[in-house]
Amino acid sequence: MPESNLQNADPRARHATLVRLHADLEACRRCPGMQGPPVHSAAVLSPVMVIGQAPGTREIEQLRPFCWTAGKTLFGWFASIGLNEAACRERLLISAVCRCFPGKNPKGGDRVPDRGEVERCGGWWRAEMNLLRPRLIIPVGKLAIAQVMEFRLLNEVIGQQWPYRSKMGWTADIIPLPHPSGASTWFKMEPGRTLLAQALERIAAHPDWRGLADLDTPEPIDGRMPVAD
Repeated sequence: MPESNLQNADPRARHATLVRLHADLEACRRCPGMQGPPVHSAAVLSPVMVIGQAPGTREIEQLRPFCWTAGKTLFGWFASIGLNEAACRERLLISAVCRCFPGKNPKGGDRVPDRGEVERCGGWWRAEMNLLRPRLIIPVGKLAIAQVMEFRLLNEVIGQQWPYRSKMGWTADIIPLPHPSGASTWFKMEPGRTLLAQALERIAAHPDWRGLADLDTPEPIDGRMPVAD
């Protein structure tokens, strides 16, 4: 189905297309320098899309994004604003710039995917985005942020909300986050610590994030909240 028709398709059709997209992604072996298999989250038609950078070795083993040290930090941030890890995995579409492990950098840490790898893998997250048409996009880390907006320094973009307009005409808000890697000190020191707190406050205040977090709030009875026994 053409993308223009998918924009107007009912949610069941879009969800089925997302499931097929993920099945195609699992079979992808386009990049000889990358170590698979490719990783994706659950096929969730969410109003909130998180875009990471690339999976690590643990993500490849467990076939789940953000399942190790960086994930513990990221989901800790999200838990502080209303969604714990289980809720995030059920209610957010968690994507990535690259879906396979780039390998280790000889100088330490994970290798940064090269331009060709980023471009070849870009079709996957773009297709997810056009199926979701999210209203809130949360890119995590420099590589992810650079895919959806132009910037020079994290200090210039973290802690603020930015507009996004797709080539197909739909719009969204971008609230970038730093990468939660244990090797990073940016968000542990000033001004990064304060800017991270501001970014999380903006995410927490966004109506689409609030809508997902409010799913855990009991419905009032006759205008009153139920009281636990």
